[in-house]
Amino acid sequence: MRRYKLFSLFSGAGGIDLGFALTDRFVPIFANDVLAAPAGTYSHYFGHQICRSGEPIPSQKPVYLISDICDVDFNLIGHDDIDVMVGGPPCQDFSIVRGPNMERKGIDVNRGRLYAHFVRALINVQPKIFIFENVPGLKSANSGSAYKIIIEDFQRLGLRWNEVKKIIGNNANKPIKNYRILFSDIIDTSALGVPQRRRRLIILGIREDIFQRNWLFLESKRVEIERLLLGHNSLFKKYPLTAIEAFEGKTIPDLQKEYRKIMEDYSDLTKFVDSPRASTWQKSVWEKLKLDIVEDYIFANKIKIKSPREMETAYESHASILKELEFYNVNIEGKDFFDGSNTIANESETVFSRMQMIPPDENWQFVKGTAWQVEGRGMSLIYRRLHPLKPAYTVVAYGGGGTWGYHYRRNRSRLTNRERARLQTFPDYFPFIGSVSQVRAQIGEAIPPLVGKRLGQAILSILDEISF
Repeated sequence: MRRYKLFSLFSGAGGIDLGFALTDRFVPIFANDVLAAPAGTYSHYFGHQICRSGEPIPSQKPVYLISDICDVDFNLIGHDDIDVMVGGPPCQDFSIVRGPNMERKGIDVNRGRLYAHFVRALINVQPKIFIFENVPGLKSANSGSAYKIIIEDFQRLGLRWNEVKKIIGNNANKPIKNYRILFSDIIDTSALGVPQRRRRLIILGIREDIFQRNWLFLESKRVEIERLLLGHNSLFKKYPLTAIEAFEGKTIPDLQKEYRKIMEDYSDLTKFVDSPRASTWQKSVWEKLKLDIVEDYIFANKIKIKSPREMETAYESHASILKELEFYNVNIEGKDFFDGSNTIANESETVFSRMQMIPPDENWQFVKGTAWQVEGRGMSLIYRRLHPLKPAYTVVAYGGGGTWGYHYRRNRSRLTNRERARLQTFPDYFPFIGSVSQVRAQIGEAIPPLVGKRLGQAILSILDEISF
């Protein structure tokens, strides 16, 4: 079977690239990021040669270019006939707004600078298919104008290039080709089997000249891709994979003993914590638990069971995903890794004692007004514990003050980097290079590899049709 070339921008440690590679049909040949630490992780796994801005780029070897994308000359990279280009400019870069006179024709549009360079790369590389990913908020930014402009840019590159190049001052050296958008929506990764609720905007486009007369085929593929990425045919949308399954390597019915032990450790919590949130939790959560893992899983995820067979099929799907991820029957607790990524961090006594008073799915607000309270106010993820029977909340890349993510076991506090990696669906054999904080950032900034794999699988039939 033919293998396809993958070209990656804003690559980080390569979460989405790894997912494509795991299909065994894609070969990553070029990656780029401005930071050296993720480049070390990426090149260690994929074998890419590291180059830096200003150095000659070998044309026949896979390369990871450490450089600001603004300084990359895509005409010197030396790879032609690229099949897929992926990338997601940092969300902070987007400043897409219109001028003060909204009604005046010909009004200038200001675009984020890094996004403009993504467009420049698209024009110069001309992949058959591109995948652009970003935060969900981009779709509603500037009252929806940012999203609208981005879609129009991709579909009308020839017309929009004059606007875009004002920002970056570069000209394209190839005839400009437009793209047809096959998918553009916000996905929830948990609907694809990721044990984490992580929402991302995905835009997928195909070069128009490739299927000029076969729009019926593309329309059928558009529907197929939409159903796959939005989880329409998946039981994970209703029966999500959970944190305890990802960490323990077993499915819900096989974890009754562990679950009961985890939750019984919190039985005396409200004897110590006297707060409005604790009182509410006692009545609305604790007193409704059966300490039966199946019943509590249904309660936690508000599941309305259609039939016993549906639930059995869901658990079979959970087992299938755990096997696909190679987590099945592999408990992460206490497992040693050569990169040190599963080492439990030393926690201050203040933080550890605070976390002893916060139950699963609760955060800093649970101890507000008590001896364990946090000074000031924080976001919902501050000192928030995982719920064992739910997908994790979004794994973040940066931040102190309680943003590290916290284990569902009462005798545990901060998650290890390898636990975060499991929630992101990085396989255990994937090595991370860098300091604890650098590795945390690499994991938190990544697209879950399982999502990358599903994206790759979704477009394979299109690429196979092209190459036939």
